[in-house]
Amino acid sequence: MPNEQLRGEALMASLTVADIQKSLAWYRDVVGFSVNREFAREGRLMAVSLRAGAVAILITQDDGAKGRDRPKGEGFSLQITTTQEVDALAESIKGRGAVLASEPETNRFGARVFRIQDPDGFRFTISSAT
Repeated sequence: MPNEQLRGEALMASLTVADIQKSLAWYRDVVGFSVNREFAREGRLMAVSLRAGAVAILITQDDGAKGRDRPKGEGFSLQITTTQEVDALAESIKGRGAVLASEPETNRFGARVFRIQDPDGFRFTISSAT
């Protein structure tokens, strides 16, 4: 059908990281994602599938083919919407060692939001549904 429009039902992010162990610890232990599945090659961890409710993220170890020091996470931000109390969630994440990129605030749409940044510079906005 030439006029068929996309009707997405879910979005999963795949992020290439410099140090998969460091990133795994941040996503799991600081933010609160759970490990869905780990992928190893020749006994070495290469990727981890993570979940937080309906949100899914795959982190993969950078193989250096495009330059090990290349910038990551620039130019975009991922938004996670939650029914949780945003201020309490932000405090909990800070209590586990995160430095928030921005403290909780009410945005112009009436949602409570705060921002975090992972070890590679990938930015996340976590917000209430409004």
